[in-house]
Amino acid sequence: MTSIGILGTGRVGNGLARALAIAGHQITLGHRQPPQEATDETNTAIPAIHRADQRTTAATTDIVINATPGDTALERLSALHTELAGKILIDVSNATRHTSDGLPSDLCYPGGSLAERLQRALPATRVVKTLNTMLFPVMTAPAELSTPPTAYLSGDDADAKALTADLLADLGWKPEWMEDLGDISTARATEALVLLVPHVLRRHGLRPFAVSLAR
Repeated sequence: MTSIGILGTGRVGNGLARALAIAGHQITLGHRQPPQEATDETNTAIPAIHRADQRTTAATTDIVINATPGDTALERLSALHTELAGKILIDVSNATRHTSDGLPSDLCYPGGSLAERLQRALPATRVVKTLNTMLFPVMTAPAELSTPPTAYLSGDDADAKALTADLLADLGWKPEWMEDLGDISTARATEALVLLVPHVLRRHGLRPFAVSLAR
């Protein structure tokens, strides 16, 4: 069992929290403001998901997942540099500007990536980028797609990527569905793939999909 903190309480954060709790991990879900302590009572078979403010979540867990909006994540996580020191930070967000319908339009960091900026801002933290090239339901249910999806991993630390791959396996990702792209600079390629998303969604709606590598 690993102690995992998840920053962000939207569909991505809640989905990952539920799936990783079912897999047996101890989960703390980080809110922007201190919440009332609560647990997931929708299914008594699911272990408790604890809730805390984001600073406490980062400070008290072993691995932290960033599921906050990517366009504000750099400022938010930079402020937690002390709490994140020595830890693995798994970044699943995309830093984009949005159109009036709420869909991604342009990258916030063209020619670079949010993951690279996070690694520079948090030199004592091991940043791994993954799960940012798919619609959110695929993160926790990859086998439900008719075509095997790909989870790309980018990061400077091999051990951090290996531990991240172990967590992906707990979410149902098979080893052959994971692609280690190399160091953190490779995240600029996967982050740029988010520009495909609005066109796919406008044509097909919220049907689960992933941008995958076919061999």
